[in-house]
Amino acid sequence: MKKHIAWAFFCLITIVSCSEDTTRNKEIDLINKVAEWQIVHFPDTMAPEAGWVHAALYRGLIEWGEYQESKEIDSFLIQVGEDLNWGMLDRVYDADDLCIGQTYIRLYKRYNRPEMINKVVDRVNFIMANPMDGSLRTVKNKPNRDRWGWCDALFMAPPVYAQLYKLKLYEKYLDFCFSEFQVTCDSLYDKQKHLFIRDLRFTDAKEANGEKVFWSRGNGWVYSGLTFMLNDVPAWHVSYNYYLNLYKEMTDAIIACQDKNGSWHTSMSDLEAYPHPENSASGFFVHGLAWGINKGILDKDKYMPSVEKGWCALKSYVKEDGKLGYVQPIGHAPRTIDDEMTAPYGVGAFLLAATEVMKLNR
Repeated sequence: MKKHIAWAFFCLITIVSCSEDTTRNKEIDLINKVAEWQIVHFPDTMAPEAGWVHAALYRGLIEWGEYQESKEIDSFLIQVGEDLNWGMLDRVYDADDLCIGQTYIRLYKRYNRPEMINKVVDRVNFIMANPMDGSLRTVKNKPNRDRWGWCDALFMAPPVYAQLYKLKLYEKYLDFCFSEFQVTCDSLYDKQKHLFIRDLRFTDAKEANGEKVFWSRGNGWVYSGLTFMLNDVPAWHVSYNYYLNLYKEMTDAIIACQDKNGSWHTSMSDLEAYPHPENSASGFFVHGLAWGINKGILDKDKYMPSVEKGWCALKSYVKEDGKLGYVQPIGHAPRTIDDEMTAPYGVGAFLLAATEVMKLNR
């Protein structure tokens, strides 16, 4: 059923937009082709539909669908939610398994169906009533999955708390989230480089060129997630300026790692060792930069060239059938990749970038 919805929607979009031979509409056609390819290949056989791999796709789809006022995309996402009984995976404290809640909440705000968010609310309330403490790493030196022990977690879970605050006006959501967010930043954020190590295994890790290991998608997760926080956290709350300052600090560090063609690679600090573009990170960075310009937080004259170069690079890696290449597979560190590699979260990042780029006054 989900595929039938997708085909009907995208065929309609192609007919409408192709009647107008403009650069903008060609871009919209390309964006829809990327979304169509991923939906036709849904679900990714490597990962559960409720997990983070697809949850990042859903977040990109719902943003792009809202921009186009697409009931068809909503129908696809509602079908996903109904198939999952509006549930999540079983790891109660794991940030990755809360990520799908972002899409459930957005759908609830449009359709006012309580079943869409009841399980998300119950899980978050349970976590706050029964918080975990302790190190961000386990005795085996892996990130503690019961806390936000890896930088990707800052994309997955905190936006749910901010969204629930906006829905319920219960300040404790913001307070708890801020407390946990600070613990992660204090452990993983490099205050000199203004970038995140992925987790505590990388505290002393070095690239071949002697630089610290900063994984690009990990930093993309954080940077893109910060835009969600700044959209929903009220300016009066103590955490707002913390998120804003972190966003601003990261911005110039991110720009400095962009290659001459507009892409970011799997490593932020050793592009020569990893010479290929990486389009999940690139998508998240273009999204975050374009969002900042749209909000008036970033100077348009200074940052628009990086957005334009990044967006042009992203478009160039879309294959004729709509497949987005050069997306690093599931991982936690820089790796060599190729143009046949793709993943739903890469498409989600692409759609987030596309939505903000289409909003720009170019």
